[in-house]
Amino acid sequence: MNERKATVSRNTLETQITVTVNLDGTGQSHFETGVPFLDHMMDQIARHGLIDLVVQAKGDLHIDDHHTVEDIGITLGQAFAEAVGDKKGLTRYGHAYVPLDEALSRVVIDFSGRPGLEYHVPYTRASVGGFDVDLFSEFFHGFVNHAKVTLHIDNLRGQNTHHQAETVFKAFGRALRMALSVDERMAGVMPSTKGCL
Repeated sequence: MNERKATVSRNTLETQITVTVNLDGTGQSHFETGVPFLDHMMDQIARHGLIDLVVQAKGDLHIDDHHTVEDIGITLGQAFAEAVGDKKGLTRYGHAYVPLDEALSRVVIDFSGRPGLEYHVPYTRASVGGFDVDLFSEFFHGFVNHAKVTLHIDNLRGQNTHHQAETVFKAFGRALRMALSVDERMAGVMPSTKGCL
């Protein structure tokens, strides 16, 4: 199997971002984004997905976090698309339920080659530690549009906004880990991305 690694840079008027991923890593991560709560959530992706992840970003945080968060999602999606490659041997589908105290979230992903997001997270507060949780929707939209995956995210219950967000990202990491696993019985076979196969 080829190494499933990628480094992608994205430079715009608002942001300069570089993302490095190793899909067959051990969950190591390093972040320099200027958005601490997003860093904390991306660390959950790395730990629970067993993905090595490095994200360096400079953005117009003096305005707000929007451009930085969205563009990190876009660049992360591009890096995943490159690292996955032709998808030969890929399990393709992944799902996970993750609880944290009163909160419970479900994430289901399909490396379908078609972007699509269903995002249903009724946060109980608008922000955590100064971070606008509405921006997580922008992060995941950026990711799915560029990784070309179908992603369903549902927070099934929760009263603590931090817990709601953390269960979403932990479940996302776990679902990625399942979908990105290699099925030896599919060696050299590309999973169908047409119809319902």
